[in-house]
Amino acid sequence: MLDIRQIPVRTDNYIYLMRDTDSGDVAVVDPADAAPVLAQAKALGWTITHILNTHHHGDHVGGNLEIQAETNCTIVGPKADRDRIPGISVEVGDGDHFRFGRAVATVFDVPGHTRGHIAFHFAEDKALFCGDTLFAMGCGRLFEGTPAQMWTSLGKLRALPDDTRVFCAHEYTEANARFALSIDPDNAALKSRVDEIDRTRAANRPTVPSLLGEEKRTNPFLRADDPALAAGLDMTGRDATAVFAEIRSRKDNF
Repeated sequence: MLDIRQIPVRTDNYIYLMRDTDSGDVAVVDPADAAPVLAQAKALGWTITHILNTHHHGDHVGGNLEIQAETNCTIVGPKADRDRIPGISVEVGDGDHFRFGRAVATVFDVPGHTRGHIAFHFAEDKALFCGDTLFAMGCGRLFEGTPAQMWTSLGKLRALPDDTRVFCAHEYTEANARFALSIDPDNAALKSRVDEIDRTRAANRPTVPSLLGEEKRTNPFLRADDPALAAGLDMTGRDATAVFAEIRSRKDNF
């Protein structure tokens, strides 16, 4: 139902342009910059009707107003952070369903990276747009939230089906993989995935989207409740939030 195109911008950002093949509606997810989005839409012959924002950071909303001025599109973003989303006219929050053409996204509140971060899950298309909450092999820094908030947020996303495609907003996977190996060196699935990532990046190909099932097996931030990982951190018996906080702290200083 959704034709999804990935637009790399800046150093490591990904913007997503997607078209509902039934209605012809076109949405941009987290436009850091307007020019590459407008150029790609023009090249494809697509008319932008919506912008979907996951959070307020400039590398996710920087192109909002220019794209809106050019296309008169509707800007959809987090209700909890509406004061920081340029041009927002549709506010959504946890449990809401946003219809885009015939496609329907379930909205999740996923605070932690920012106070008002949201994610869009298009179940029929097996597509999750999670901004900076969940990355391939990682998660976002806790700029405005707590470890408990982020662990709860990641739990909402981890509960989705394994075949969900994770369209995160940055190409951080190589660095995340090195960190993951440093705290989970005996994870065979992780070691195999790191080898694949190295080959992928050596060929200058994106590692995003990833599959959520892979993340569940290899992303340490989704495994804070795994006793084996806790043991490797000398945190046997500690609750998952404490383990998550330790993992995040170690990554911040890696």
